[in-house]
Amino acid sequence: MNSFGTLFRLTSFGESHGPAIGGVIDGCPAGLVLDMNFIQQELDRRKPGQSALTTPRKEADEVQFLSGVYEGMTTGTPIGFVVWNKNQHSADYDQIGRVYRPSHADYTYQMKYGIRDPRGGGRSSARETIARCVAGAIAKLYLRQKGIKIQAYTSQVGNIQLEHTYSAYDLTRTEDNPVRCPDPEKAREMEALIREVKAEGDTIGGVITCVIQGTPVGLGEPVFGKLHAALGNAMLSINAAKGFEYGDGFDAGLYRGSEHNDHFFNDQGKINTRTNYSGGIQGGISNGQDIYFRVAFKSVATVLMEQETVTVEGEDTLLKARGRHDPCVLPRAVPVVEAMAAMTILDYLLLSK
Repeated sequence: MNSFGTLFRLTSFGESHGPAIGGVIDGCPAGLVLDMNFIQQELDRRKPGQSALTTPRKEADEVQFLSGVYEGMTTGTPIGFVVWNKNQHSADYDQIGRVYRPSHADYTYQMKYGIRDPRGGGRSSARETIARCVAGAIAKLYLRQKGIKIQAYTSQVGNIQLEHTYSAYDLTRTEDNPVRCPDPEKAREMEALIREVKAEGDTIGGVITCVIQGTPVGLGEPVFGKLHAALGNAMLSINAAKGFEYGDGFDAGLYRGSEHNDHFFNDQGKINTRTNYSGGIQGGISNGQDIYFRVAFKSVATVLMEQETVTVEGEDTLLKARGRHDPCVLPRAVPVVEAMAAMTILDYLLLSK
């Protein structure tokens, strides 16, 4: 399963320490003007080495389009693209070829396929998300024409979390700090925690919140093609994602129906709701309100301290990882969450025609 989507469909390829990461996008409507600066900007938000809070691996991550584009416009044919890997340190992984890293995909890949690429995790590396960001950027450009906007931000790192819902913050300030948090004070606390954890050779997780505005009424299916299920599927396919909830999510279980229902009212000739506990989706179908959801990310499995594990022969051993790793995935995962949301919404928009 290296493909995502039904009509707007991405197939990605490549490994962390292979020659390149790339993909093929099928089903992109013809006539879309590609803003190459915007696409590269989205990749820059994901790339390594952008701050002291991320892995120091240096990659330009410049995308090269191979097909499906003529004179800066999509032709309706498959869009092929590639991003070349230029700064691999494969020797950092020589020691793990014969051991299984705790909480990584090493063991499960080996058992499933009988072979694995230990260099940076191979196909299981988050570097694969480059392809998602390219496709997501193109999806965003199309959705922008339809008045649909997608914005994600870091809402929690460890035990430091924002105290209010997304509407209480100026989300245009998300890019003002390396944590990608719209609350400057909380961002400073989050950054300090990540730096502290990094200095100890450890890692930390957290939560990303995403808001989709301008979605029309009617996207999604009432049974197995529910829009929130599709978004959950998209988010849980991201590396290190451990949980998904939309609207009030698990907190919805705290309230009575009389407290939690979104009441309809006639808003100057248009049907509206006074609240949005449903998160913009009811019965699996978008209702025109803001769609908002949260994705929980675990702490990065690679810690620069000694851990117990076993060799491929099953012998107990100790492993101290080397290499360049993120102490926290959240800052670089923000654009990936947006990309997956954009591809999902565009796919359902095309399916609704």
